[in-house]
Amino acid sequence: MSIVTLLTDFGWADGYVGVMKGVILSIAPHTTLVDISHDVAPQDVRDAAYVLYTAVPYFPPDTVHLVVVDPGVGSARRAIAVRTAQGTFVAPDNGVLSYVLAANPPQVAVSLTNPQYHLSQVSRTFHGRDIFAPAAAHLSRGVPITALGEPIRNLVTFPMPKAQARADGTLIGQVIHVDRFGNAITNLRRGDIPWSDEATVVEIGEQVITGLKETYAQARTGEPLALIGSSGHLEIAIAGGNAAQRLNVYIGDEVRVRQKSDGDRNDAYRG
Repeated sequence: MSIVTLLTDFGWADGYVGVMKGVILSIAPHTTLVDISHDVAPQDVRDAAYVLYTAVPYFPPDTVHLVVVDPGVGSARRAIAVRTAQGTFVAPDNGVLSYVLAANPPQVAVSLTNPQYHLSQVSRTFHGRDIFAPAAAHLSRGVPITALGEPIRNLVTFPMPKAQARADGTLIGQVIHVDRFGNAITNLRRGDIPWSDEATVVEIGEQVITGLKETYAQARTGEPLALIGSSGHLEIAIAGGNAAQRLNVYIGDEVRVRQKSDGDRNDAYRG
C-alpha cells in the first residue's frame, strides 16, 4: 500500500486539507495518507523546510511527500516533483525542499506541466488541490515521474544556516524553529560542539545556561535548560514551560555556545 504524506500551512479551520485528501483518494483510493503537520506558520517556507527535514527519514523510501506552503501560488514559480533516494516530493519550487535535498540529492526533477495529471479546471489560488494533490496521487499509483512534465534543473534552494566560530572559539548559531511547546531549536548539532555537556555554556540574549541536560525532566520546573533534542539539534527549553514566550525567543535569534570558564556557575543559569 502506497503512502502519501501531507505538510501544509493550511491549519484545520477550513476545508483545504480535507479537499486535497479527497482529490488524492479519488485518484488513488488505496493510498495511506499521513499528516506530518498543517500548523506550519502561514507562508513560512523555511519553517516548513525544517519540519519536512526532521520527518522524512522516518518514512519508507517509496513514500510520496506532498508539501504545500506556497506564498507564490499562481505566480511564475514552478510546481515540481523530485525523486530522491529517500522519497519523492511534490511541492512548489520555492525552497521548501532545501533541507531534504541537501541530505538527499535529486535523482530526477520535473516541472508539473502535463495537464493530463491536473484536475480539469485549475484555480490560480489553490494549486494544492488542482495540481499538487493529483500529481502526488498519480505518483502513488505508479505513474512515472517523467510523465508529469518536463525535466528541470537548478531548483530553488537555500542553505541551512551554518554555525560560525569566533576567534575565541565561541560558536555562533541561530534559532531555526520553535515547536509547539515553545522549545527553541537551533542550527547547532551535537557534532558542532567540541566540549563535554558539563563544560558547555549556552547563551541567548541575556540568558546564560551552564551545562547540557539529557532530558527536560533533569531541570527544575520553570528552569531554562539546553539539551540535544530528538532531531539531533541543540534546543533551549523551559522545564514545564515555554522558552519562546518566557525568554522572548524568535526564529533567527542568535545563540552563542562556548566553553565554561571559571566565572560560570556549575549546573546553573543566569538571566
